[in-house]
Order: sequence, then C-alpha cells, then structure tokens
Amino acid sequence: MLDVIDLNLVFSDHLIPETVVHHLNLHMDEGDLVGLVGESGSGKSMTALAIAGLLSRHDMKKTGQILFRGKDLLTCPRKQLRALQGDEIGIVFQEPQTSLNPVYRVGWQVEESLRIHRPEMSPAERKEQALQMLQAVELPDPERIYDSYPHQLSGGQRQRVMIAAAMICSPSLLIADEPTTALDVTVQLSIVKLLARLAREKKTAILFISHDLSLVKRLCERIVVMKDGKVVEEGDTEQVYTRPKEEYTRRLIASIPRIERKGRVPEGKEDAE
Repeated sequence: MLDVIDLNLVFSDHLIPETVVHHLNLHMDEGDLVGLVGESGSGKSMTALAIAGLLSRHDMKKTGQILFRGKDLLTCPRKQLRALQGDEIGIVFQEPQTSLNPVYRVGWQVEESLRIHRPEMSPAERKEQALQMLQAVELPDPERIYDSYPHQLSGGQRQRVMIAAAMICSPSLLIADEPTTALDVTVQLSIVKLLARLAREKKTAILFISHDLSLVKRLCERIVVMKDGKVVEEGDTEQVYTRPKEEYTRRLIASIPRIERKGRVPEGKEDAE
C-alpha cells in the first residue's frame, strides 16, 4: 500500500541547506501497525508530514518517492493529492488544542472530510455518521460533544475528537503523530487501545509516531527506529524490544521509566535478596 523509497528532505531556504531526512525507506501493507520512534529532532514528524503531503513544495527539496497505491505523492498534481488527504490518508496531530478550530463546533469539524469527499451526503446523513464516529471513539454523550466547542472538552476528549475526524472516511492509512504527548499516562493507554480497536474494525494501517517505546510496544507489530534523520534499526516489535541490535535503540529502551511496586523485589535483584 505504501512504499517510501530513498526519501530525502532538505530545507532549501537556508543559507546552508539542511537535510532532515536521509535516504529513508519504509514499506507498509494493508492493516500494518508500524511504530516510527526516536528522540525529538530525529525526523519522525517530518517523515509523517511528507507522507501526508503537508510539506511545502517550495521551501523544501524532496527527492526519492512516496508511493501510495502506486501513485507518487511527491510529484502527483495537487488535485490528486487533495483527493487522498482525509479520505484515503488520515492524520492525527499531537496537540488537539491547536489542531481543532476554536470557533467551530466539534460536529462541524468532524464532518469536514465528509463535506469534501462525500458531497452526495445530506446534512442529516453527515450528522448521523459523525455521531456514530464520536460514539465509536468512546466519547460519552455524542450529541453533547457534537454541539460543543473544543475548549469545553478535556484534553483526552479533544484527542478522541481528532481521531474521529481522521477516521470519519475510513482511511486506508492513519498517521498518528505523537497523539498522546499532552495526555496523562492512563489517558495515553486508553488512546492506544482505541487506535488498536479501530485498526482491527476498520482494517486501517497505522503509522504510529512516538518517542515512547512502551506505548509503541502495546500497539505496533513492527518498529522503525530513527536517529538524526536516518533509519538505524527496523524489525518486529518483540525482536527490537528484547534483542536490539543498535546501541541507540538500547539507550531508548533503557530510558523507559519503570515503577517498582512496594514490597516487590526489583527485576534482576533476586540473587541479592
């Protein structure tokens, strides 16, 4: 479904051009759950924006190919790209407070992709589908949420609204760019479980971008590790998590916080006891 081939992204408006993604290759089939991980500045989000077609065609030089069902998203006409955005390719950003428009009600924003890609639907049909989607992302009282403004919702509810808006047209590919960063731990887990359920039900492939390997492990079947704009390791989640090949990956895994329960012997210290 998706083939990223030798992708290079270079900021060309600088006095000295800056390459932020180097020779990246990525393959995804229908229904794949892939985690793209790395520290801040590793090139994860730039890769996501390139795949979603949201990078400027003037200020950034792009070479290579991003093939979605055989169509190169880097060179196809804008009209063809817009036909895919929101319909075949959905995206969830990390901060819904800035992604949602504060002056429009939630329902209007969730229906936006339907107005663009399903013009044959009546307003009543759009509302019904939006309410069903708000219920599908496990929001309480969908009618109230539909008529609310973003500021009237909690952070977790706004993130679920973003997921509903991205999934309303049942895209083949969902790009989730750090969708849990601004949320507390329990809400993060609920969002990851929600994405996993929607992926099963809708047969949607997910590219899950995060620096948190513990969340990636819960959702993804495959992990791609990036450092300084380059892929340094890739493999099955269990393999990468338990038998990492690269020192950088080992450091990422070692940085995951581990809470030791009171009265329980910390892992690896049984002999000392």
